[in-house]
Amino acid sequence: MQWLLNLPTVLWRRLLLVLQGVGALFALVGTGLGALFGKGGTLAGRLGAALTEPASQRRVFAVLRLFQPNLVLKRRIIAAYPSNGVTAIATRRADVADILSRDADFGVVYAPRMEMITGGENFFLGMQDTPRYTQDVSNMRLAVRRDDVPSIVVPCVAQAAGEIVGAVPGAIDVPQALTQPVAAHLLDHYFGTPGPSQAAIVEWTTLLFWYLFIDLKADPELDAKATAAAAEFRAWLDGHIASRRAGEGAKDDILGRCIAMGDAGLPGMSDLGIRNNLIGLLIGELPTLSAAANLALDELLGRPEAFAGACEAARMGDDAALAAHVFEALRFRPLNPVIYRRAMCDTVIAGGQFRRRRIRKDTMVLAANLSAMFDPLEIPDAASFRTDRPWEVYMLWGYGLHSCFGAYINHAVLPAMLKPLLAQPNLRRAPGSRGQIDTAGTPFPQHLHLEFDT
Repeated sequence: MQWLLNLPTVLWRRLLLVLQGVGALFALVGTGLGALFGKGGTLAGRLGAALTEPASQRRVFAVLRLFQPNLVLKRRIIAAYPSNGVTAIATRRADVADILSRDADFGVVYAPRMEMITGGENFFLGMQDTPRYTQDVSNMRLAVRRDDVPSIVVPCVAQAAGEIVGAVPGAIDVPQALTQPVAAHLLDHYFGTPGPSQAAIVEWTTLLFWYLFIDLKADPELDAKATAAAAEFRAWLDGHIASRRAGEGAKDDILGRCIAMGDAGLPGMSDLGIRNNLIGLLIGELPTLSAAANLALDELLGRPEAFAGACEAARMGDDAALAAHVFEALRFRPLNPVIYRRAMCDTVIAGGQFRRRRIRKDTMVLAANLSAMFDPLEIPDAASFRTDRPWEVYMLWGYGLHSCFGAYINHAVLPAMLKPLLAQPNLRRAPGSRGQIDTAGTPFPQHLHLEFDT
């Protein structure tokens, strides 16, 4: 009889799926008409800009969840990695989670570019579930310890962010003055890898993250820049490891722990292995922390009630409430709206369902984690901004075997990074375009000017 008791809930969620999809379709038609009759640039340019807005992305996924939850296109969308020229897009939460959990059927694709960056070796983010993957992840878990987060990582970030905000005269360019410097400071203080300069480590990690995960079209100009940056990064880090080993003495940071593990003869912890694993971690740390902090902040600024709640939580020292606001904002503006995998064999998505689709070997499969976080079949009140959601709702840093290695660091660092700024009185956007995110030709926020009362 339990199915009978659950029937009203199931029917209500199905109705919400329909209402969301139909409403989003009408909204997208309006967006298209606005682009058609708009001014400035070409129609294609205006339409492309409108459809890449976060709200438009969510509407596109809402339409797909209703009408084509597993869409298969005979089109190559990702040119940076080999495929058979077919792309599948999964939008229901159950299917997204299923794809990201079936590592034997849907594999990570990053190995060729990982190997370019390291000069020949893969990094565990680009590995399948192999003994080498288990070895490298286990080694780095011994060095990057979860109990470091409250004792080392959060105090480091909180102090650096507080000093920066306390020193600015009521106006700040958030990426340049706060989020990038704080993330770089964490690399220096906790990872033991400051780079030859802050500017260099920011440039290297940003370029290489862009090259690995965002350069879907295989831009030759970016390829050349990434190749040069990778060579510089390798050379500096090789020299830095040698210097630390030769004369700087033992330090309890990530690099120091890795060197000690290598000295103890732990497999996979040669200087080359240490360098390659650190390159992968550093690429994943600095750009993502800075970008995610700015996307969350921008989303909050566009929601006055939620923004006021986040500012009040920061001023009152309510870290749990502040974190809830930050991560709910990121649900609406995740850094990565899709996670891509390649089919390792002929297989199916949503087996046994009406939405079942056959997936041929080497098809590129886009698992839309943004869509999954708004699926009304599984997320209560999905369209609303709510700060009482359980952490399991969020798919902000992947899912399954290849979830972000530093997800628990991100979970603690992002609120701590933004807290001193959000606590400032009358925090607001600077006038005009300066108060909006400017990516400066990159995929990441590079400028966002805010003001506050001193």
